[in-house]
Amino acid sequence: MKRTLGVTALACAGLLAATACSGSDSGGSSSSGPVTVTVMTWESAETNAAIKKALADFKDDNITVQLLETPSGQYGDKLASLTQAKKLPDLFWCGNDTEQQYTSQGLLVDWADKIKNGNGDFKSDNFVSSAMDNWKTADGQMGGLPSLMNTYGVWYNADAFTAAGLPLPKAGWTWDEMYADAAKLANKNGAKYGLVADQLTSGDGPFTMSMYSVSAGGAPFTDNVNHPTKAEADDKYKEGVEKLVAAIKNGSVAPPGYDASNVQSLFAAGKVPMTFGGQWLAAGFQTDKPKVKYGFAPFPQVQTPTTLYDSVGICTPQYTKDQDSTFKVLEYLNTKVWDAVLPASPVAPPAYKPAQASYFDALTKAQQTTVADTVKADLGAEKTVGVRFTTQWAQQVGDLTTANYQPILSGKKPISDLPAYIDKINGLIKQGG
Repeated sequence: MKRTLGVTALACAGLLAATACSGSDSGGSSSSGPVTVTVMTWESAETNAAIKKALADFKDDNITVQLLETPSGQYGDKLASLTQAKKLPDLFWCGNDTEQQYTSQGLLVDWADKIKNGNGDFKSDNFVSSAMDNWKTADGQMGGLPSLMNTYGVWYNADAFTAAGLPLPKAGWTWDEMYADAAKLANKNGAKYGLVADQLTSGDGPFTMSMYSVSAGGAPFTDNVNHPTKAEADDKYKEGVEKLVAAIKNGSVAPPGYDASNVQSLFAAGKVPMTFGGQWLAAGFQTDKPKVKYGFAPFPQVQTPTTLYDSVGICTPQYTKDQDSTFKVLEYLNTKVWDAVLPASPVAPPAYKPAQASYFDALTKAQQTTVADTVKADLGAEKTVGVRFTTQWAQQVGDLTTANYQPILSGKKPISDLPAYIDKINGLIKQGG
């Protein structure tokens, strides 16, 4: 997914491709009389229509909900201008990094206590725990609530595997098996590479590699993506990098710099046998049927099942007119709206677990069984690692990755340079902390 705000504020599921506002500078927890609660999304017109229809069933004589539509391609600019003007809507779609940065700056309402105590079932215990943990700042604040989860795995061309006499990827397969499969699938039937894994070779690659080291019993690339105290590349991490370098060198895995913008269409056409990606691709494949039989498998493992975690959510500015009314709408969005939206486009599982049934039911109805199984496996994985830093200086880490880590993967720099790259990141962490 392309990023358009901060590091990954809008890196979200396909459905979440990503005016007058009621906000005012006065703020306050409640007000008397009718209240208008504004909601701004980055959704498509079709999805916004479904959300608007679902919001029409919100019943509260004192609250009117107004949906503000902003195309995903313009969302970052719109959000930046509204932030500057102090005119943010009461509820707006946001990424984890935006929530972390805005909360640390005192721009958002802290929902931590309210969601911990909760009304009925709408409380933190009923959310996916990794999402809730990652939406907390270092001092425990939550300037928003996660709404949809991004889960990740390996999309594979089942026809290509069968033709090559290879068993289909499934939960429990190993990294060595994945690389061996990629080698056998490369340069066949119009496919140059056996595996296109942008998440392993792009700016987020060092975080994705954490899955290898953590699964092998080693340390993650960083101890915390929100408020890290260190970066690390231990022996297990180095082992994972060495295997990836070898796979890139022998031509079975696409190298850094490979144009991954059209990988989805190439995969659908049978030109990419395996690709790393998120569950959101299922919704697109459901509409535009690929020419090949395909499946979705959990990431490989060394020993312990390990996966990436990520989520997008909904935030509220500190100056919202009526916090209580806003929270009622926020609860409705998280508990009821997805039931109306996801059946038509099952793009992501809600972070609020009781609302996940409609998502999985839709996948089952569409015969997307491997997607449902993999998403469930990801949500229940024993170990998880974050996808990227959410810090203000995250882009500087990206620059270091481009200059130091990616050349190691492509063989332009030796693996022995890995410690120097880590030292530079730790220097940024020390300065940023």
